Formats: sequence, C-alpha cells, structure tokens
Amino acid sequence: MTGAPATTTAGVETHPVRLDATALLDASDDLAELLVETVRGGSSLGFLADLDRATAAAWWRGLAPSVADGALAVWVVRGKGPGARRVVGTVGVTFTDKPNGRHRAEITKLMVHPSARGRGLARALLDAAERAAAEAGVTLLVLDTETGSPAETVYRKAGWTVAGTIPDYAADPKGTLHPTTLFYKRLGADRARVDAEPTRAARQ
Repeated sequence: MTGAPATTTAGVETHPVRLDATALLDASDDLAELLVETVRGGSSLGFLADLDRATAAAWWRGLAPSVADGALAVWVVRGKGPGARRVVGTVGVTFTDKPNGRHRAEITKLMVHPSARGRGLARALLDAAERAAAEAGVTLLVLDTETGSPAETVYRKAGWTVAGTIPDYAADPKGTLHPTTLFYKRLGADRARVDAEPTRAARQ
C-alpha cells in the first residue's frame, strides 16, 4: 500500500492511497459498501439495483489477482477520525496486455460516496491515477461514462477529450438504457507533442 502523507478536508483524507492485493482484500467490505451506495444513487458501474454487499465484496475480492500481477491498480480515499476510516472514494487503472496496446490504459470504477461528494475527491483520485499511468509509461488513457452524468463534468474539467457517443450502451440501475460518452486523454511526452502541433503549424 503506497501513498504520501494525507491532507484532510471536512473529515476526509484527500490523498489517494494505492492498494496492493492484500490491502484490497482487507478493504473489500468497505469497497463493497461504497459500490452498493453508488449504485443505489443511480450510477450503474456495470451493476443493477439489486446489487447486495456480499456480491459486491466478492466482486472486489475477485480483483486481487489482477492487482497482484500489475494488470490493475486501485486507489482509495478514506474518512478521517475515530470510527470513520471507511473507504469513501476509489478509482482504478486497467492496463492493456496486448502487445500493440501497452501504451494505453483505461480508467475504471471512479466513484465517491454520496456523503463525501463536492470536496474534490473525484478529481484527486483521477489525478493520482493519471500520474501513476504516466509513470508506468502509458501515453493514452481512455474511459466511458453515462452521457449527461455528473462524471462528464469531472472529466471535461480535467482536460479529457470527447471521442464520441454510443446510444443505448448500458442500463442504469433500474434497467433503462442510456447512451455513453467515450473520453480519452494523452499523457506525458505524447501529450506535449500533440499540443505543440498547432503551434508548429501556425509558424509554417
């Protein structure tokens, strides 16, 4: 488990901590509660409204082998104070194992507990995931989110680019189909090269 000393805001640590496989297993019940509450709040994240904590915890525990072998990285932020160490936010990065796609990765399962929203935690988690991806040599990140959801605002403000929209891509927790918006973001030297291209063209 890695992470720098945390700062706090309104009873919540704001520095995400990366979990190793053992820490993920230890946190699986807290992560399950977070996932269930997020789904109940209207964000499907691949699940429907009948998701229960036992199923959610088993799903999180099933990710431990991927964390152990480096195919998946997971960060959390926790509540602060006596008895308040529960997980209130998380994000993952799924790395591509295909030989022709190792330059890219996907942001997955960014969520913040309803009681902890509006404090910048989603952006802090996203920033941590982006930094770690860049340090791992990733030059392109991708993700998808429900079109019109609050998450879209987070990604736009963080400099992500819309690649397109797919109609009826996934169901919300109640089973109603919604479109999804695809986003991408270039990282590191690759981003600097792309950003510089309009300047070079203007000089020619």
